[in-house]
Amino acid sequence: MSTPDSATQATILAALTKILAPKDIATDSDALSNYGKDWTRVYQPNPLAIVFPRDTTQVQSLVKIANEQSFGLVPSGGRTGLSGGAMSTNQEVVVSFDKMNHIGEFNAIDRSVVCQAGVITEQLQAFAAQQGLFYPVDFASSGSSQIGGNIATNAGGIKVIRYGLTRDWVAGLKVVTGKGDILELNNGLVKNATGYDLRHLFIGSEGTLGFITEATIRLMRPPKHLAVLVLGVPEFDALMKVSRSFQEQIDLTAFEFFSDKALHYVSARGEVAKPFETAAPYYALLEFELISDETAEQAMALFELCVEEGWVLDGVMSQNETQAANLWRLREDISETIAEFTPYKNDLSVTVSRVPEFLHSVNAVVSKEYPEFEIVWYGHIGDGNLHLNILKPEQLDKQAFFKKCADVSQQVFDQVAKLGGSISAEHGVGLLKKPYLHYSRSETEINYMQALKQVFDPNNVMNPGKLLD
Repeated sequence: MSTPDSATQATILAALTKILAPKDIATDSDALSNYGKDWTRVYQPNPLAIVFPRDTTQVQSLVKIANEQSFGLVPSGGRTGLSGGAMSTNQEVVVSFDKMNHIGEFNAIDRSVVCQAGVITEQLQAFAAQQGLFYPVDFASSGSSQIGGNIATNAGGIKVIRYGLTRDWVAGLKVVTGKGDILELNNGLVKNATGYDLRHLFIGSEGTLGFITEATIRLMRPPKHLAVLVLGVPEFDALMKVSRSFQEQIDLTAFEFFSDKALHYVSARGEVAKPFETAAPYYALLEFELISDETAEQAMALFELCVEEGWVLDGVMSQNETQAANLWRLREDISETIAEFTPYKNDLSVTVSRVPEFLHSVNAVVSKEYPEFEIVWYGHIGDGNLHLNILKPEQLDKQAFFKKCADVSQQVFDQVAKLGGSISAEHGVGLLKKPYLHYSRSETEINYMQALKQVFDPNNVMNPGKLLD
């Protein structure tokens, strides 16, 4: 989609005022800079305007005008994405869902709740807790990410091993398609064998087919007496042995890992202490429900077995909720603490059984190509998702750094393709990963995706340039 000229820009702005109140349209430089970007640091924001609709009807009106005037719309939630999916770079109108943040009907029998797209993840989690229930999808950005964005990227997080992805908790959707049609999908049903489930097309579509305005979310009973165990591990392969040993006897709610370098940056801030004095190249974080004293005894017996086998060097288990929260910070604070070093991030996945082979092969590539760069590993090892972070040297120009990383990413993605993995496990494709989509999707698959895009958004007004050309 071409950049609108000045006359067209004026026409677009005038059209927006016919739909929204002046207070729901922003064109000042601060708003354009803030809402025109996500956490990606590669691109410069360049939106025409920011709009704040308050209901589905207003979103529909925006889409219809975008089709009439031929301008792009970019969805904006919590803007915590890392692939440029919420970036506006070509004078698009950014549609922020900040003012569509209402939690609606709660059904205690169905254990479901209706949320507008702008509801913050943490807001939904708190609401569920007030009802004596639990929303299990969780990640470090839960305090700012929004439900609509989570659904549009099929967000995963730290508890996928037990509870699955966002997709597994979406019982229904209300969406506005690229044509301006309003679709109400599945209506919260558990069983619905009436043909294509269009709901699942919009989950993970990154706003390219239409905008999610409302969702019916399933809830569940809360876990009881969660305990956290952090273990120091001498080598990466031992992590998989630890995982298998524990999962054979205990239902884990999380199994995370991080490297000693990741721990260094977290502990260097002085807010969270290292879990124990013994140094280790890798650390595992396990979470599980202490259902009974027997569970605690099982956990300690498994810990002792892992030490005897040489798979674990040292460990610590939380004794209360405060200790558990502090141990979780060792993992959840990593992204924030390395942010100042302008990391180049790769979010990769393979089947769990191939994780060791994958990490070793990728490590070989990055060690050869980035001998002067510091590499920080962490991720959701329990579901095969690894986060590769390359830290920018202080003296190196940002653009030169990103270019070098992008060049070598192709070698990394060769390893992904070789093992049948994904170039984006949970961050989406957006702008950043679009050139590499063919490493995870066949040409035939991409052709079908483009055909679906044409059906739902024939004029390419919905998040243009993202995911597909």
